[in-house]
Amino acid sequence: MIRIFAVLALGLVGCNSAGGTPEEGGAGRGEGGGPPAMPVEVVVARNDTVVDAILSTGQIEAMQSVELRPDIEGRIEAILIREGSLVSRGQALIKVDDAELKAEVARAEAERDLARQSLARTRELLAQKASSQSELERTEATARGSEAQYQLLKVRLDRTTVRAPFSGVAGRRLVSLGDYVTTSDGLMTLQTVSPQRAVFQVPERYADQLEVGQTVTFRVAALPGREFAGRVDFVDPVVQLPGRTITVKAQVPNPRRELQAGMFIEVRLATAVRPDAVVIAEDAVLPLQGANFVWVINDGKATRRPIELGVRTPGFVEARSGVEAGEQVVVGGQERLAEGAPAAPTVVDRRPASGREGVGTADTGAAGAANALEGSNAPAR
Repeated sequence: MIRIFAVLALGLVGCNSAGGTPEEGGAGRGEGGGPPAMPVEVVVARNDTVVDAILSTGQIEAMQSVELRPDIEGRIEAILIREGSLVSRGQALIKVDDAELKAEVARAEAERDLARQSLARTRELLAQKASSQSELERTEATARGSEAQYQLLKVRLDRTTVRAPFSGVAGRRLVSLGDYVTTSDGLMTLQTVSPQRAVFQVPERYADQLEVGQTVTFRVAALPGREFAGRVDFVDPVVQLPGRTITVKAQVPNPRRELQAGMFIEVRLATAVRPDAVVIAEDAVLPLQGANFVWVINDGKATRRPIELGVRTPGFVEARSGVEAGEQVVVGGQERLAEGAPAAPTVVDRRPASGREGVGTADTGAAGAANALEGSNAPAR
C-alpha cells in the first residue's frame, strides 16, 4: 500500500485581532434595515509549509549478498568461521581437503625443475654446436608448459580455501565438517551490514518526481519508535509488471547493525516542499458538480469562491488557488449563506498536527496501480 501525504510545518492559528472579531452586537440588521448579518465561524487562511511526500512499504536489503560456493570439489576439511561473525575481505572461511592437489603440485614442480635443467643443457650443447636450434625450441616449449602446469595447480590448491570476497557478516552455514561438496553446492551466505539499503516501490505516475539524492526516512516494524534516514542511490529505469511500479533503493548508514536484511519498513520519500502554501480547514470546502468552493467573508459580505485543492492532512487542506493568506474562510454556518449576504464572522482556532498522514492512498498491486495514487498532486474530493 502506498499513500501520498503532506506535512504542515506551521499551524493554522485563528487570529483574534480587531479585524477578526465578530461584528459588534452579533447578528443584527444589515445596513439600511437590510437582512440580518448571519453568524458564521471562520478560520484565517495562513501561509504554511507543505511537504509533498510518497508513503510506501518495502524492506531492508544488504548492499552485497552472496552464497559462497567452492571452486574445487572435495571433502570439507575445516570450517574456520562461526555463523554471524564479522569477516574481512580475503579472510579464510572454509577449507576443502587439498591432499591430492598438494601431491599434484609437488609432481608438477618436479617436472618443471626437470624441464628447466633440460633447457639449460640444451642451451650449453647448442653453444658447443652439439645441438640444433629446433631442439632448443622444443625444450623451451616443454619448459614453458611445465611452468604453466605448475602455476595452474598452485592456483587450484589455493582455491581449496574459500575466502570472503568482501567484508561483511557470515550468515547461515549450509555444510558440515566432512561433507563432500561440488562446485554447485552452497557453503555459507555472506552479506554486508553497513551501509544497508531500503528498497521500495513507487507507481509509475510519479516517475518524473524521482531522482538520485532525494532524502528518504523510514520506520522499521521491528524497531518501534525509531526513525532512520538515507539517500536514494538508485531509481530503476524499467517499470515492473504487473504492478506498473518503479523500484527505488536508498543507501542507509547502519553503524550499530540494527537494520537487518529482510526487515519490513514504512518509507516516506519527500518529493517537494512549498514553504508558502496557503492552508485552510478542510471543513470549509464544499463540493458542487464535480468542483469545490468555499465561502469567504470580505467587508462583512459572503462571497463564494471556486478553489483548487492540493494535499491534505487530517482536518486541513492546501488551497492552490481561490484563497489568499489572511482571508477569512467560513467553516460553520455555510448553509445559511448566499452570495453577497451580510455575515457576522467569529474567528475560531484550528491547529493542524504537524507530520500527520494525508488521505490519498493507492495499492501497488496489479489492480491498485491502475487506479494510481489519489493524493497530494490530485484535487481533494
